[in-house]
Amino acid sequence: MAIRRIDSLGYQIGLLGRLYDRRLQAVLGNFGVAPGQFAPLVMLFEQDGLTQAELCRRINVEQPTMANTLQRMERDGLIRRKSDPADKRRALVYLTAHAREIQAKVMERARAVSNQTVEGLTVADQDDMFRLVARMVDNLKD
Repeated sequence: MAIRRIDSLGYQIGLLGRLYDRRLQAVLGNFGVAPGQFAPLVMLFEQDGLTQAELCRRINVEQPTMANTLQRMERDGLIRRKSDPADKRRALVYLTAHAREIQAKVMERARAVSNQTVEGLTVADQDDMFRLVARMVDNLKD
């Protein structure tokens, strides 16, 4: 028996992710921020001067993916890298002045996408959703 897309968790999560990314692209593109750059930006907004490895751990992406993302972010003037004074073999990633200038607007627009996504859900529904998604994430972590 074929699985209906409406009953497929993978399909629904994938669709939600694609639609969410498209909406982020629409609202953040004017700032030169791509959806894949948003998570590293948020991590650096919270704590500037992280290593690439730390960004990978916090976002749960592979090193090659993060290396490509950071390369594009550097090209786009969002980050700069400096040698770690404690260990010259690694670099620390810092936001540029431009990234700091757009931080409030980027976060405001991203919050608007998040709010639009949960529109019509009660606070209890939202709490349940976050709890359930967190549990599913834990179930799939290695």
